Amino acid sequence: MDKIKVAVIGPGNIGSDLMYKIFRSRNLEMAMMAGIVESEGIKRARSLGIPVTTEGVTCVVRQKEIKIVFDATSAAAHANTNSILLKEAGKIAIDLTPAAVGPYCVPSVNLEQLKHETNINMVTCGGQATIPIVHAVASTAGVAYAEIIAAISSKSAGPGTRANMDEFTETTKKAIETVGGADEGKAIIVLNPAVPPIMMTDTIMMRVKDTSVTMDKIRQSIYDMVEKMKQYVPGYQLLVPPIQQGDKVTVVVQIEGQGDFLPKYSGNLDIINAAAIAAAEKIAGDMLMKGGG
Repeated sequence: MDKIKVAVIGPGNIGSDLMYKIFRSRNLEMAMMAGIVESEGIKRARSLGIPVTTEGVTCVVRQKEIKIVFDATSAAAHANTNSILLKEAGKIAIDLTPAAVGPYCVPSVNLEQLKHETNINMVTCGGQATIPIVHAVASTAGVAYAEIIAAISSKSAGPGTRANMDEFTETTKKAIETVGGADEGKAIIVLNPAVPPIMMTDTIMMRVKDTSVTMDKIRQSIYDMVEKMKQYVPGYQLLVPPIQQGDKVTVVVQIEGQGDFLPKYSGNLDIINAAAIAAAEKIAGDMLMKGGG
C-alpha cells in the first residue's frame, strides 16, 4: 500500500513517540528523523533503520519525497526558521510547538476545515484535552468564560515543555476562544511532582450563556465529544462527569497515554502526538486519493 513520506524534526521525547506512532500508521511512512546534535533520539531512530540527520530542517527541505513534516522543536525555532523553510520547500508543516504560525487544529472540532492548510498548529497538550469539551458546551448553550487547569506529572514535562510554559498559557487561551468558542478563555498549567507520577488530569470550568438549555442536553453533547476523542486518543475519559452549579458547568477529564515510547502517565505528550497523527492521516489520505503519494 502506498504511503506518504514524513519527517520529524526534534528527536526528543515527543519526536521519538511520534516516530513509533508513525510506524503503525496506515497512510504515513517515517522517512527521516532530524536533529541538530547526535542525541539519544537520533541514535534510536538510526538503530531502527530510519534515515537521520543532525542538520535539522535544512536537510529535511532537500528531501523532495518528504511531503509532511512534524515540528517537535520549540516555538521560537518553528516561528523564526522552520516554518519559513518548510513553506518555501512546499512541505506541509504540522507544528507541535506553541508557535501558532498556522491555524489551530483540534481534530475532533475543526480538522475538516483545515485539511488543505500548509501549516497547522496543534495548540498544546492542555488545549487538545480541553477545547473539545469547551466546544461541546459552546455549541449547545454558549460559553461566556472557560478556564482550564492542566495538571501533568512533573516527570513528563521535559525541557521543551518547560521552555514553552508562557507560550502554553497564551496559545491555549487563544484556542479556547477561537476553536472552543468561548467568549473569554484562561489556561493554567500545573506540574505535579507526586510519586508515583499522576495521569494527565484537566479541569474545565465554564460559565454558560443560555441557562434555558437543559443539563441533559449539555451532558449528551459532552458525552458525544468524549466518544469522538476516543477514536484517536483511546485513553481519553471523563474522570468527573459534568457538574452544574447555576450557570457554571465543570468537567474533569483524564488522559492515559498509549505507551508507544513514553510511560502511560505521559498523557500530555501522548494526546498532542495522537492529534498530530490524526491530522496527518487525514491530509495524507487526501493526497493518496489524488495520486500525490
